[in-house]
Amino acid sequence: MSDVLTPKEKLTAYERWELPSFDAVGGIRVSGNPGGMKLPTASELESIQRQAHDEGYQSGYAEGLQKATSETQRFAALLASTEQELDQQVSQSLLDLALDLAQQMLHQTLKVNPELLLEVIREAISSLPHFNPGAHIVLNPADAEIVRARMGEQLAHSGWKIFEDAHITRGGARIETAHSQIDATLETRWKRITANMGQDSSWLQE
Repeated sequence: MSDVLTPKEKLTAYERWELPSFDAVGGIRVSGNPGGMKLPTASELESIQRQAHDEGYQSGYAEGLQKATSETQRFAALLASTEQELDQQVSQSLLDLALDLAQQMLHQTLKVNPELLLEVIREAISSLPHFNPGAHIVLNPADAEIVRARMGEQLAHSGWKIFEDAHITRGGARIETAHSQIDATLETRWKRITANMGQDSSWLQE
């Protein structure tokens, strides 16, 4: 092997070899941005991030608002139901109080003016046929005394008799004939009045 170096110009095509350039591959220069795609700038990236944040915030806000609205509606319905129930309770309490006061006033009225029973008896008798065999009126003994004094002759002339029953509350009466009976006791009359008001209230004895 010869130690003499041969100048590059004298080498043949098969002998000459040079280190290829890294800037070219197969004769094509590689660009720093393949395909010519434009990359976003820092400000554009910040804008995209802000938009994504805002969209997420708006989505969360809308969801939260919908949930809050739903809860508000539920509580409003519950409050309305509670108010209605309270109104009904208050109305019922006021009605019960009014009925109690009415009973007390009626008790006092009958004590002061027991002759109010006379009108009840007249109306009851007038609703019956004129011919009533075995017709009689059952009264509290204290009321029987008043009726005899005020209507005794008239009743006797029409064939009516007066019976006494201490179990009948003052102010009430039972009118009975062979074919019919009228319950004009205070308890029954009070039941009818309160039933017309949609209530179930009993007459309270003193």
